[in-house]
Amino acid sequence: MITEKKFKTVAIIGGGLIGSSLAHSIRENHLCDNLKIFDSKADVRKKLKEIFNSQEIYENLNETVTEADLVFLCVPVGSMRDVAKRISNLLKKGCILTDTGSTKNSVIKDIQPFIKEDVWFIPSHPLAGTENSGPGAGFPELFKGKYWVVVPYCSIPDEILECFKNFLSGTGAIIETMKPEYHDKILAITSHLPHLIAYTIVGTATDLEDQTKHDVVRFSATGFRDFTRIASSDPIMWRDVFLNNKDAVLEMLQRFSEDLTYLQRAIRWSESDKLVDLFTKTREIRRSIIEEGQDQ
Repeated sequence: MITEKKFKTVAIIGGGLIGSSLAHSIRENHLCDNLKIFDSKADVRKKLKEIFNSQEIYENLNETVTEADLVFLCVPVGSMRDVAKRISNLLKKGCILTDTGSTKNSVIKDIQPFIKEDVWFIPSHPLAGTENSGPGAGFPELFKGKYWVVVPYCSIPDEILECFKNFLSGTGAIIETMKPEYHDKILAITSHLPHLIAYTIVGTATDLEDQTKHDVVRFSATGFRDFTRIASSDPIMWRDVFLNNKDAVLEMLQRFSEDLTYLQRAIRWSESDKLVDLFTKTREIRRSIIEEGQDQ
């Protein structure tokens, strides 16, 4: 049963950073009557029981989703297909199923074949996170003031879609709607490529000779420290992201490589005007990001 922002029963599959933060937010903002959290790992369930009411934590998918009005798949995008297949016949009529994955075309492709006609699948993605992972990293304010992108890839009744959006806004998130292809392209440049670059730079540092590597760590300035923060994100999650959004990531990586070659030539030939022009443009972009309130 759904009434405005409040659902009777909400199920969360996956108790990591996003899943646990969502659970915190749902409880703090009273967004449902009954909350159920599932994770396949015993150690994660143990930690979740320490954080939440133990009666809210489940080790059986059937018991978790059967009565749910809204189900969140908070698992790595590479695991979406398997989970969707396991729960497809468990979801009740009228249930809304969503996900929190960082890629949307791949998730739709993996989940859509298992969705029954009487279940509403509405892909989504909260643009929120930290370098930390696991249930202990979750906190209720994670989504506050952050964008939560809703990706209705097929026709959804207005009242169902608006009810879902209202629920998400109850977490403090700002709701935006995008097409899956556009979402994947935007995230490739704003999130996926920066992580790929961060992993690469930190990897380059680890390949240096021992003394040099020691000094890189010892004298790390803010820029390098920021890269190491990004590169400390969950490796399984990011492996799945790159493999499931490869076309958009490779396109952006190619464009970045071309821009990097341009910058390399400008430095080699001491073309100071080109450097100043590029740095001026990027500084203005940085300022616009701050003005948009996304530097949080």
